[in-house]
Amino acid sequence: MVHLLHQTFEQQVRRAPSRTALVREGQRSSYAQIDALSRALAASLLQHGIERGQRVALFLDNSEHMVAAIYAVLRVGAVFMPVNTLTKADKLGYVLDDAQASALITQHALAGVAGQALGLAGCVRHCWMVDDGYAAPPLALPGQVAYPDAAQAPSTVARPGTASIDQDLAAIIYTSGSTGRPKGVMLSHRNMLSALDSVSGYLELREDDVLACALPLAFDYGLYQVLMGFAVGATVLLERSFTYPARVLQNMSREGATVFAGVPTMFAMLLGMDLRAFDLRRLRLVTNTAAALPVAHIQRIREAFPQARLFSMYGLTECKRVSYLPPEQLDVRPQSIGRGMPNEELWLVDEQGRRLPDGSTGELVVRGSHVMRGYWNKPEETAERLRPGPLPGERVLHTGDLFRSDDEGWLYFVARKDDIIKSRGEKVSPREVENVLHEIPGVAEAAVVGVHDELLGEAIKAFVVLAPHHELDQRAVLRHCQARLESFMVPREVEFVTALPRTDNGKVRRASLQ
Repeated sequence: MVHLLHQTFEQQVRRAPSRTALVREGQRSSYAQIDALSRALAASLLQHGIERGQRVALFLDNSEHMVAAIYAVLRVGAVFMPVNTLTKADKLGYVLDDAQASALITQHALAGVAGQALGLAGCVRHCWMVDDGYAAPPLALPGQVAYPDAAQAPSTVARPGTASIDQDLAAIIYTSGSTGRPKGVMLSHRNMLSALDSVSGYLELREDDVLACALPLAFDYGLYQVLMGFAVGATVLLERSFTYPARVLQNMSREGATVFAGVPTMFAMLLGMDLRAFDLRRLRLVTNTAAALPVAHIQRIREAFPQARLFSMYGLTECKRVSYLPPEQLDVRPQSIGRGMPNEELWLVDEQGRRLPDGSTGELVVRGSHVMRGYWNKPEETAERLRPGPLPGERVLHTGDLFRSDDEGWLYFVARKDDIIKSRGEKVSPREVENVLHEIPGVAEAAVVGVHDELLGEAIKAFVVLAPHHELDQRAVLRHCQARLESFMVPREVEFVTALPRTDNGKVRRASLQ
């Protein structure tokens, strides 16, 4: 029986060691090869005193070494902390210090940033650095030890002391916080296994699938492509990033990708390309989360990939996934994000925390074994998010997101509570205005925020990114909005920009726009 996250991978190693686990830049790695990398690193971690419960930061790009490091850290009973490679030194230093990380695993190309960060965090005792072929001579890091050779991997990893159980922490994933400082979301083995089982179950992932992942593994959506793929014995086509979408599509065509995970900004890029140049006929699943897809984009994606089932999903790092809309419901309720997934309970509450009936609007509450343990070293923020539930002794997740439900219980995202615009005494959901903007031919992306106004309280401002070879002016945009929105929801100003500021996870940074 599987109780720990890494055991899902170990099962596949025993069952089909020669099967291709990972494809990256044309290089294929079997389950046995990833296992050898993992065992060698795990042995080195143990040799240098990494113990159960200690935190190990993974500052690596998408690679076989990143994947092997995840399982190596778990195998020794430690906690892995994936950090996006775009992270600057001061933020990396803060994360290391906040988590009191005992070790850092990085690569030559990132040695400069890592070295600066280590100067801000005196807790890190040991560093491992992957030789990634970076041209410049690597910097020596404090506490650096030799990176192990997979050929010298022991046959087993014998960790001394008490064995881990499913309540132990598996990962701490840092996410942006309201104070500007990131918060560490604590996830146990049980949390992650529960999410993995539910999501891979409703997606019906199979061992013959090829999952294309161009999302950073420091982002839980990208991370779970590997965790889910390896749990079912599938192949993961791992891309460094989505910076060059044509290259990603070429690789998907060559490898016969069957599953593609994206976020709205990636789909906006795809829809601006001629997809007929790529053979994507094997693609059977397309998934989206991080932010809701505009209805106009949903239709165009379905037209681009008619043989694939499109899953619109909603989630947050604090519980991985909350809901999904069955593809059969897209024609009926395309703006909905579904009604929840297996093994969880959802409901809406008002501002006093009272449960609301179907047909209401309120904050979404999530109950389930996939809900985080809390925020690392932040008891007040944890208490705000995890509150007493309906049954004695339990805590449930208050998401901070506003939803409305219809009479059948289907959910529709309204806004983050903090993002609601209050203009002329009325509450305006940015999402509702953005959906109308995306209906305009030539609009690739759009974001709406409230800006201070002496008369209105907040005035609505729209930021629009145009698709290539399209022209549009503010008057045309405002005419479209006036014809489809109530007067208090019509933007006062439209600004055309080349790109929207986004978080590492692909969400729009509304504060930057404001």
